[in-house]
Amino acid sequence: MKRIDLHTHSLLSDGELLPSEIARRACVLGHEAVAITDHIDASNINTIEYLIDAVSDVNENWDIKVVPGAEITHAPIEIIDKLASKARRLGAEIIVVHGETLVEPVIEGTNQAAVESPEVDILAHPGLIGYEEAEMAKDNGITLEITSRSGHCLSNGHVATVAVEVGASLVINTDTHHPGDLIDYHMAYKIGLGAGIPKKELKKILEDNPRRILERNGIKI
Repeated sequence: MKRIDLHTHSLLSDGELLPSEIARRACVLGHEAVAITDHIDASNINTIEYLIDAVSDVNENWDIKVVPGAEITHAPIEIIDKLASKARRLGAEIIVVHGETLVEPVIEGTNQAAVESPEVDILAHPGLIGYEEAEMAKDNGITLEITSRSGHCLSNGHVATVAVEVGASLVINTDTHHPGDLIDYHMAYKIGLGAGIPKKELKKILEDNPRRILERNGIKI
C-alpha cells in the first residue's frame, strides 16, 4: 500500500533531515507523497521559499511527490489566519497548525483559531479537543490529526473518539523530526487501530482523506 504523510519537518526548522533526505526515506518506505511542513511564525515564514526550491529539484527527478508546506507553531491566536494566508501566498501548499498537544504549553484557543481559518488544512495533534471545535473542523473542511509522534500521541484515543462521533475528517501523520520517525502504511494502520479507529474507517483515513486534501489544493500525485 502506498502511504501519504502530510506533516514532517526538515532542518529548515527543528528537524534533523534535509528535505531531500526526507523524500528519499519516504520513497524507500513506499510513500506516494510527503509534505514538508516546517515550523513557522512571523519570524521565519520566508523560509518557505527555500523549501520550495529544494522540493522542486526532488519532484523533477524522483518518483515521489514532495509538497511544500508550513506548520504554524506557538503563534498568537489572533494572527493564525493571517500567517496561514501569507504562507499560502509564499507557496505553501499544505497549511498545518500546531494544535493544543498535552505535552507543550500551546496557547489556549489555538485549536479554535485553527478550525476557524479557511486557509488551514490540518489541525495537528489537537490534544483534548472539544466536540464544538471538532464540529467546526468538520463544517469548515479541516482535518484532525492522529499522530505517531511521541508525547503528542497521548491524546490519539480522545481525538479519534471525538472525530468519529461528530464525523470530522482524520489523517494519520508522523510529525517527523528524526531519521527513524517516518513509518510505512502498515505501521500507520496499526497506529489507527491503537487509537480506537474502526477498521472500516482506516482505508478512508489513510488513503482517501490525505488525497482529498492534496486534490483540494490542486496537487496531483
